[in-house]
Amino acid sequence: MNLGNSPTLAPQYMAMIPPVKLSEIQKKYLEDLGKLGKDPDALEIKDRRFQGQAWQNPWSKALVSTYLLNSRYLNELVNAVETDPKTLQRIEFTTQQMIDALSPANFFATNPEALETILQTQGQSLQKGIVNLLGDLGKGKVSQTDESGFEVGQNLAQTEGAVVFRNKLFELIQYKPLTDQVYERPFLMVPPCINKYYILDLQPDNSVVRYMVSQGHTVFMVSWKNADASMNQITWDDYVGQGVLEAIRVTQEISQQDKINILGFCVGGTLVSSSLAVLAARKQEAIASLTLLTTLLDFTDTGILDVFIDESLVKLREKTIGGAEGRYGLLSGLELGNTFSFLRPNELVWNYVVDNYLKGNSPPPFDLLYWNGDSTNLPGPMYCWYLRHTYLQNDLAKPGVLKVCGESVDLTKINCPAYVFASREDHIVPWHSAYQSTQILKGPIRFVMGASGHIAGVINPPHKKKRHYWTNSQLPKKTEQWLKGAKEVAGSWWPDYTEWLAEYGGKKVVAPSQYGGGKYKKLVAAPGTYVKEKAQKV
Repeated sequence: MNLGNSPTLAPQYMAMIPPVKLSEIQKKYLEDLGKLGKDPDALEIKDRRFQGQAWQNPWSKALVSTYLLNSRYLNELVNAVETDPKTLQRIEFTTQQMIDALSPANFFATNPEALETILQTQGQSLQKGIVNLLGDLGKGKVSQTDESGFEVGQNLAQTEGAVVFRNKLFELIQYKPLTDQVYERPFLMVPPCINKYYILDLQPDNSVVRYMVSQGHTVFMVSWKNADASMNQITWDDYVGQGVLEAIRVTQEISQQDKINILGFCVGGTLVSSSLAVLAARKQEAIASLTLLTTLLDFTDTGILDVFIDESLVKLREKTIGGAEGRYGLLSGLELGNTFSFLRPNELVWNYVVDNYLKGNSPPPFDLLYWNGDSTNLPGPMYCWYLRHTYLQNDLAKPGVLKVCGESVDLTKINCPAYVFASREDHIVPWHSAYQSTQILKGPIRFVMGASGHIAGVINPPHKKKRHYWTNSQLPKKTEQWLKGAKEVAGSWWPDYTEWLAEYGGKKVVAPSQYGGGKYKKLVAAPGTYVKEKAQKV
């Protein structure tokens, strides 16, 4: 994705560094460079990219030390720039991209491990690397996993269920109960439309869906259609009205319950909150509880993604795919995925470049990375609305500024109980920004912060006994105060969540023996058809 114009580091930015500070940095750099010239071991090398035995020869150590020293002082120069915060963020981002790309590990001539592998394999690694490179050029992305090792519905998205409703935007999956009794109120899950839903149902031992079913919930899942050319005029209003609101209505009808519990993940949470604001404006009380996982409602601080977004980029997108001049199109899921990978280039790009191309290895199968590469396209008008009214203008958080489905949107009118979850190391939805939802929503709120990142923080099954999370019943305005008073708890946050959700499930009833009900019948077995559709090239 190109969320914004590619940031560039123009020469004039150097003039923004105060001369005295620039002189200090230059002096210190020359001193450290001189020390390195006299003693190649003057700089301790802790970077994991250069820990292998092949890197321990004097020439490679000198090269790496010089690279690390230059990297350090480039960042010091950036930190010394005096400019506005957004410009500084762009300079920092561009500089780090350049530093990561120029690592000695990324080139044959300066990577002793790659050269050693060529000799050991008598050139076979070079041949395999070229084959891997040509294959990835055809796909338009760097391979992160062995895609032949997975098939949705076979060893991914295996929880038993059935599609009970379908329209042009989504399929609604109902899952088979695993308990004799279930809570009377159903549990509707709305995943992000920029990815496929099975992140919540990867494999049985790490499936959020299976865990919730095992806890006695009748789970329904929205499976968004992978946008194709027929959907290039679909709007945000459509995703709310024909998407989330329709899923709520059908779930109510099938369960014969006036109120349901609903969960939104990432962009799915933003869509759900928009939908609940519409219901609030219509005086319709359909929700017993709301769950937001790594979701932004207040887009004041969007972290690293803010680097890409400005008025010129949004206008360009609106003119080319958003319908501003009668031109409609799709945002490529491949473009979106590549951009997210370059938010963490060393982990998600360059290490695979080195391993796949320079060393001729094939990446092992990994379910999470397969899902990460299973891209989805987005309708241009929907995407452009989302960019302008959230990331660029933060209109969604401003009561009464926007109209969605004909209703004035005011998120403060959402007053049902809410469970808000954030991940501490999340680089896509910073936890302190996700926390701001607690200052917007007006019902009783429980905020929980998990360890790790955007996905790993969420997908943390209890039986693995990994990580930890923080809780604090107080919700002060400042995140620092919340964290200061928070209690750290070992293990997964899932049990904490299911204990909270049980309060809003209603009484226990006999588990349904069939899918759907009334006019809603089983259409096809889960995982359905939409999730298997591959993104068409844009």
